[in-house]
Amino acid sequence: MHPRIMQAIAEANTNHTVAYGDDAWTRHAEDAVRELLGEKEIQPMFVFNGTGANVVALQACLLPFHSIICASTAHIAVDECGAPAKFTGCVLKEIVTPDGKLTPELVRPLLHGFGFEHHSQPKVIAISQTTELGTAYTPGELKALAGLAHEHDMYLFVDGTRMANACDNLDVSLREITVDCGVDIFTLGGTKNGLMMGEAIVPLREELAENLKYYRKQTTQLYSKMRFISAQFIPYLKEGIWLDNARRSNAAAQRLATEMKKIGVELTQKVESNQLFFILPKEITDKLLERYFFYSWDEERDESRLVCSWDTTDKDIDEFIAYLSGLQTK
Repeated sequence: MHPRIMQAIAEANTNHTVAYGDDAWTRHAEDAVRELLGEKEIQPMFVFNGTGANVVALQACLLPFHSIICASTAHIAVDECGAPAKFTGCVLKEIVTPDGKLTPELVRPLLHGFGFEHHSQPKVIAISQTTELGTAYTPGELKALAGLAHEHDMYLFVDGTRMANACDNLDVSLREITVDCGVDIFTLGGTKNGLMMGEAIVPLREELAENLKYYRKQTTQLYSKMRFISAQFIPYLKEGIWLDNARRSNAAAQRLATEMKKIGVELTQKVESNQLFFILPKEITDKLLERYFFYSWDEERDESRLVCSWDTTDKDIDEFIAYLSGLQTK
């Protein structure tokens, strides 16, 4: 956790207040989201975690006979234990992509069967910003997907767990890659960017906001002591911590990537966030895992993933590179 976030939680732990989000901290946090987007009428909603945020947001968009189009690497397809399908009743139609990004050309072949009762009805294009492969959608790419969705009476949903990293990498505001691109509903991550817990769901269409609070409750994401989630978002957004943390983690990833390339490590994706994907011989990876924890991404290719934090230091990187370099020369 970022120390200022810990401080904000401690400061909120005073006296008593009304439960379930009817408190001053939550009102201030909601206003902070509105100010960041320049949208006075939206109603942000806070939940515990990323999977919960995705599931609640998707439920607002879907009926059980609809389908969700996503990349095969999408978090909702790979890392949420089937929660989106369970809670929405909808099928996920996965598309294989080289970089984790959907395009209109990839999506268009799945846009058929509208009005035919034997087929699930395409309703949501779901993407992640940044993607699970660390790549970032540009405003132009987002506008193209939103335009395609809207042509077919569909919604564009953005899992924004690492939205801050995308804003830093692209040098754009939050509004420029959401509201201005035609995004219909998105999540704004906190858990992976210095918060103890918490994500915000931001509906940008009135009909998606209408029943969101009921989905949040049914999905067990309504916290009675909501102020301890929302209190974090006040300094996180108002004091620029969200973007500063992303800038730090992105910069650390860029430095780590540079140093890994110097010692001959193959990177498999562009480094556009705080994530790096690389290939090493299994015997080296196994030794590296004895000292450092990271996930294997594709065992067939010996591909793994490293993630930098907002507090990753130059010393952390130098020690890692020195140890890896030593393993390569043995």
